Amino acid sequence: MSATVTNRADLRMLTTSLVLFSLILAVAVLGMTIGAVMLSIGQVLDGLVGGKNAFIVTQYRAPRVVISILAGAAFGVAGVFLQGALRNPLASPDVVGISKSAGLGAFLAGLFTPPAWAIWSIPAGVVAGAMIGALILLSIGRSFGGGIGALALVGVALGLFAQALMQYVMVLFPTRADQSMVWLAGSVYGSTSVKVIALTIWLALCLPLIVAASLKLDTGGFGDDTLISLGISPGLLRGGLIVVSVLLTAGAVASVGSMGFLGLLAPHAARLLVGARARHLVLVSALIGALTLSAADLVGRIVALPNEIPAGIIAAVIGGPYLIFLLIKEAGRHE
Repeated sequence: MSATVTNRADLRMLTTSLVLFSLILAVAVLGMTIGAVMLSIGQVLDGLVGGKNAFIVTQYRAPRVVISILAGAAFGVAGVFLQGALRNPLASPDVVGISKSAGLGAFLAGLFTPPAWAIWSIPAGVVAGAMIGALILLSIGRSFGGGIGALALVGVALGLFAQALMQYVMVLFPTRADQSMVWLAGSVYGSTSVKVIALTIWLALCLPLIVAASLKLDTGGFGDDTLISLGISPGLLRGGLIVVSVLLTAGAVASVGSMGFLGLLAPHAARLLVGARARHLVLVSALIGALTLSAADLVGRIVALPNEIPAGIIAAVIGGPYLIFLLIKEAGRHE
């Protein structure tokens, strides 16, 4: 009986993954063809091999399509690990302020270091900001009991503080305001092949950690007493999951800015589709995150032609009401 249930779950995961992959591919094709200049699939293929439209295809559309898929997947997986570490269904890098803290770190690093250092100072600022944000969240949240409501409220306050500080610095240094907008709204506009390569390398380096965290994710659902009885340190386990989540968030934020709610939406949608088993949840969350961000970018590009709406705004329009729904749902569960 157990084997039959497992086989059914595996089949559902495989089917869901294939459907999501097909949708991502379809959105990617649309992203390569639709824009201020409409291209056919044939023209896109010709541009990829150096044809007439090579500049539009290879320098503009292809990098933003690829970066949206990679960053969306990173946000989705980061949300899974953060929710598992905190045992909090409302946890996500954006909701708990980690994304905004990472964006603040990037902005400050770019502002106070020479432009020639930007290739390493901004990524370092992202990682430092994300780590500091996570430490502040856990410290303050623990002092308030570490409950779902406390962590959500502390995280929202942390994100608002980071955004307010960024805006204050923008007032002090208005000439750098345009460069900081990507960290405030989140956008894949201006993505380049260099960013694609950098994010690909970052995620490849994180892959062993992702695999290791995935193997421990189910264990993280146990209470601390149970983990101790099994010979597992709750602090090390949850700390490791948080570190992997922060690293994934940092890589994504360095590429596309502070995207809202992707880390919240993807894990919840994945649980509805394939359940809570880690070996199913992580992959499907990555695919849903990739699909959501690439679709948000596509929608933002076409709804106001020839202008564009940042993908982060489109994601927030979807994610904001969903967060309210989850808060109401959690409040009803505890009544």
